[in-house]
Amino acid sequence: MIQQEGPGWRLAKDSSRSNFSIIIGGDRWAIELNSQEWNSLVPIVIELIEQHQKIKTQLMPEESICLEMEKTPWWACLEGDQSSWSMQLILEGNGSDCRGFEAYWPIPAAQAIANAMRTMWDSSP
Repeated sequence: MIQQEGPGWRLAKDSSRSNFSIIIGGDRWAIELNSQEWNSLVPIVIELIEQHQKIKTQLMPEESICLEMEKTPWWACLEGDQSSWSMQLILEGNGSDCRGFEAYWPIPAAQAIANAMRTMWDSSP
């Protein structure tokens, strides 16, 4: 089992579980993801962070930005400034076949969990 956590966030992967092997969480909440949900989530988070990296040098120190992206089944948003941001995720349920949920991490927990997601993603075989 791989587990990482910090103030306001946690991320765990238990490969011994066949379904819902990933846990993402925030302050007093957590949800289990299956591999399909995880594999569709991380690329959208990475892409938003890369967009922020490209845009942040164009922002004034006091200027804020909101970056949104939707790739079924996820909607994701980074909101902040040059150096810090919060992150909101929505997994869109489609009736009785798929569940849905909303997640939110404030500054600085958002950056910490996004970095942990990237690390876990990059280290997966």
